[in-house]
Amino acid sequence: MEGVLLLLIVLVVAAIGIAVYASSKASGQRSAASLADAKADARRLIERLGGQVYGLSGTDDASKQALADASERYTAASSQIDQATTVKQAALAKESAVEGLYYVRAARTAMGMDPGPDLETLSGQRSAGAVTEDRRVDFDGRQIEASPTPSQRTPNYYPGGRVAGRPVPAGWYSEPWWKPALVAGAWGVGSALLFSSLFSGMAGVGYDANAFENGYGDGFADGMEQGQIDGGGFDGADTGGGWDGGGWDNGGGDWGGGDFGGGDFGGGGFDF
Repeated sequence: MEGVLLLLIVLVVAAIGIAVYASSKASGQRSAASLADAKADARRLIERLGGQVYGLSGTDDASKQALADASERYTAASSQIDQATTVKQAALAKESAVEGLYYVRAARTAMGMDPGPDLETLSGQRSAGAVTEDRRVDFDGRQIEASPTPSQRTPNYYPGGRVAGRPVPAGWYSEPWWKPALVAGAWGVGSALLFSSLFSGMAGVGYDANAFENGYGDGFADGMEQGQIDGGGFDGADTGGGWDGGGWDNGGGDWGGGDFGGGDFGGGGFDF
């Protein structure tokens, strides 16, 4: 009787072990498949970005700068995907690629070309808003301009999003005033004053100096992008805001549902 009981115990333990092993193996297979899918999705956009970076040449300061920024994002995304070992890391690489495609889109706009289909929204982009009118302010002994369109005075594009935890509206600027915070991961003294001077009362930018200082603004409580800010997306503050593989590693982000179609734009035209 004792022998039968011992045999039953052994069989039960063996069955439990087999079940645990099978479950673990299945989970591992699902994780591997998810990672493979995420990396394939990211590589698709990275390859399209690369085609644009190498297939387009800027014709003015604005388009040249936008393509230079796109090239930085391509380098960063390529490095990130090569090192990605998790789905989230692959998503970060994809976000960098989408951000780069925003810069390509800006370059095409500056050159009077069709910018192509809309891209998916970057993390923090919607809540940051966009420049809707020309502004020029004196700050720290220099003039800083913002505009919804590229010009010789405003050749620096930003697709909109959060840098070091603070919103930067999409638009064209006389200088990349957000880059010191992107590199350092923190804003310097006077940044809130600059933001207030540059964007105060501007439609499309729902932030005042206090909101900028606190890292949020009008509508934030509605939770429109709470998931992105808290973990679904990423930005300069989340990822350190430094250089990664020759590109800006501010993540996503935010530097996104659409892309540039079924193929690269070849030679300045669309190849859908």
